[in-house]
Amino acid sequence: MNARWQILVVDDEEVMCESLAAWLREDGYTVDTASSGREAIDKAKAKEYAIYFLDVKMPGGIDGIETLMEIRRIQPEASIIMITAYATVDTAITAMKEGAQEYIVKPCNPQEISLLAARIIKVKNLQRENAILRKRLDRQYKFHDLVSKSPKMLEIFELVRDVASLKSTVLIQGGSGTGKELIARAIHYSGDRAPRPFVGVSCAALAETLLESELFGHEKGSFTGASERRKGKFEMADGGSLFLDEIGDISPKLQVDLLRVLQERRFYRVGGSEEIPVDVRVIAATHRDLEADVREGRFREDLFYRLNVIAIRLPPLRERREDVPLLARTFLDRLSHELGKEIGDITDGALSLLMDHDWPGNVRELENAVERAMVTCRTRVLSEEDFAFVRRPTAGNGHTVIIPPGMTLEELEKQAVAAALDRTGGNVKEAAIALGIDRSTLYEKIKKYGIPR
Repeated sequence: MNARWQILVVDDEEVMCESLAAWLREDGYTVDTASSGREAIDKAKAKEYAIYFLDVKMPGGIDGIETLMEIRRIQPEASIIMITAYATVDTAITAMKEGAQEYIVKPCNPQEISLLAARIIKVKNLQRENAILRKRLDRQYKFHDLVSKSPKMLEIFELVRDVASLKSTVLIQGGSGTGKELIARAIHYSGDRAPRPFVGVSCAALAETLLESELFGHEKGSFTGASERRKGKFEMADGGSLFLDEIGDISPKLQVDLLRVLQERRFYRVGGSEEIPVDVRVIAATHRDLEADVREGRFREDLFYRLNVIAIRLPPLRERREDVPLLARTFLDRLSHELGKEIGDITDGALSLLMDHDWPGNVRELENAVERAMVTCRTRVLSEEDFAFVRRPTAGNGHTVIIPPGMTLEELEKQAVAAALDRTGGNVKEAAIALGIDRSTLYEKIKKYGIPR
């Protein structure tokens, strides 16, 4: 077991160097030696060592601290133990600042050396085992940027693989934050169109005239402010995929225009007379029940059937609670790097709390919750207390919401949206996070209620 870990002993005193190497070999390690800092650096460039035992005072123009700094640059994951006969506080502090793991004083005690090496290797073995397990989990549960072990989601992953290289349109339906765009990207990047563009547009974020220009482009002078010809998203996505998010929010006129493009694979720019052919796979998504919208006359039946060739319905997070621990740890790993906080795990109590929550904002809400907990956490493990804000207020706890008599649910929602925008200074992204909905849904509600930003 120990033989697979390489150790380098660096000391200009031959007797000391060979003695230390001999002790470590007796413990089963593979050990090399070097008599100077320069020789140690050359060996570090040629071979990866798990541990370096490095003398502080060495001749030859480069001392132990300088050698330490160079080895850290070459092999940042290596453990470096500084050894000296002249221990001083300043030297020890300098060594530790530059990345030394331990600092021991000559004459070295063989038992101390053995225990120190064993402790370091034990940690490295655990790190390696964790890395292997994570890779296995990634292979088993990861699909592009999605992670799941839910049977429903694994079926969807398999469906995505099956349809990725087809030309058929896809309609993805699911609540806000369920990962509709991630599924769309997985479809594109799993298929033959992967080298070509993936272009996305939120249909809820723009007014009808702006969305028309965004999709189809416009000619110079076609409307006020059109100072030059501009390509639309369909042209930008030629040969690739166009992702139309919140397709249920487009106007009747745009429904007709979109139907024509899907049928004929050609269109006109706004204000243009030249018909432009295009090869685009359309992937649409919505949080709405389009079949109900068709029945009630809000969405064209013929367009619905054109879009719904391949149907994917994403389940809400509350229907796949087994994914909550997996997702929470995935977010923890990624956010640890992004936030620069070394938080290594989540307690069972915290995971139990997260699994009991209904997550109306789905995966996006869970990610926001993990990030918020990490920002305020003061330890290296997220506990139940760090997620106290997730708990629902219980009856009789004093937090009663007073609703004026006669106020409708729509009026209450309008006030909530307006208040969130006011608190965030009109920042739609922050307001959407606070409300537990995605930005496109918030844009829809801003437009619906005529709320000024």
